[in-house]
Amino acid sequence: MSKRDLSLFGLVALLIVGTGFVQSWNSALLILNMGLISAIMALGVNMQWGYAGLFNVGIMGFVAMGGLATVIISMPPTEEAWRVGSLRVILALASGAATITAAVFLHKGMATSRRRAIAVIAVLIAGFLIYRWLFDPAVVAIEKINPASTGYLGGLGLPVLLAWPVGGLFAAGTAWIIGKTALGLRSDYLAIATLGIAEIIIAVLKNEDWLSRGVKNVVGIPRPVPYEIDLQNSAEFVQNAAALGLDPTTASTLYVKLGYAFLFTIVLIILLWLAQKAWNSPWGRMMRAIRDNEVAAEAMGKDVTARHLQVFILGSAICGVAGAMMTTLDGQLTPGTYQPLRYTFLIWVMVIVGGSGNNFGAVLGGFLVWFLWVQVEPLGLFVMETVTAGLSEGSSLKQHLLASAAHMRLLTMGVVLLLVLRFSPRGLIPER
Repeated sequence: MSKRDLSLFGLVALLIVGTGFVQSWNSALLILNMGLISAIMALGVNMQWGYAGLFNVGIMGFVAMGGLATVIISMPPTEEAWRVGSLRVILALASGAATITAAVFLHKGMATSRRRAIAVIAVLIAGFLIYRWLFDPAVVAIEKINPASTGYLGGLGLPVLLAWPVGGLFAAGTAWIIGKTALGLRSDYLAIATLGIAEIIIAVLKNEDWLSRGVKNVVGIPRPVPYEIDLQNSAEFVQNAAALGLDPTTASTLYVKLGYAFLFTIVLIILLWLAQKAWNSPWGRMMRAIRDNEVAAEAMGKDVTARHLQVFILGSAICGVAGAMMTTLDGQLTPGTYQPLRYTFLIWVMVIVGGSGNNFGAVLGGFLVWFLWVQVEPLGLFVMETVTAGLSEGSSLKQHLLASAAHMRLLTMGVVLLLVLRFSPRGLIPER
């Protein structure tokens, strides 16, 4: 990296440290942790767009798959639910997969004719009826088991850190299914397809209570770091905190957030190192050649569709890992909070502002844009309060301006994006 690039990272570091001094270190560490996760998401999108020119606006769906993996891997199983309905659910899912496989084989194996169409339709209808016969009673039985706190199958009760790579695998599997059906589409149609499939994923998470408790949310996800109350009950920890001039409550909160920051930093460094290795490899040069001119690359014997599928899966897997990390940090899965504005548009702003085609630029954009996203609203409220200080309390103009402070985030993101596109259209750290 050049001195200019290092100075940009230094500026972001100063902003986060300054938050610690001006506001609180809890706020600064929260920004740091979510900045690390956002940087990983931006890194995954940069692999798809910066490496191969794939316009994916379904990032939200892959992040949600990572969150679902956290629940399935780390939450304890609901034993009674497993006893009354798990077998039928598994058989139903297997029958559904077998139905689709049989229909595909019939479609490929038979000559084009009315008989083939009738056979495929008959298989699909029969398979659907069998699926519903197995699935519906099992779901009803599972969701009746203590719906206030469970009402779902639960997970496998494994260490939560294992859920992070599994989240990547879940997202990669979803990307493979999407890629096999949508990567042959033109870029604008690919964007529409990925957005639609992401919305389907969120709809499933919201409505299939047996899987993820739906909008009732899954809370109490195990953590890879100690709980604050356990630290506060440790005489040694309280003594060390007192030596640093901190009360046990503040010290335990900072300790936990620093633990998350350490784990997230390790993941980011590993993924950034791997992304750089891929970028500088013959595979990376081939991907850039395909991105710049697909026709010429295909004429040189490159399988463009297969390479697009590869990079689409890799980028989605990284987003899935980030989604699992974020759910672990939150300690809960809340399907209702997955919104395109937060988990798609904002990630794209990070990539564009940082510099698409440059892994370090994507990481910088992740930190910088997340910092602005968090800090602009309180700063906007402060500005509005200062501007309207001379107006009377009952003034409608004052009330309107104060209420508008909540929209400063969106305004600021738009202004930042416009300024970067005007004065540095290739991003703050452009592709070299």
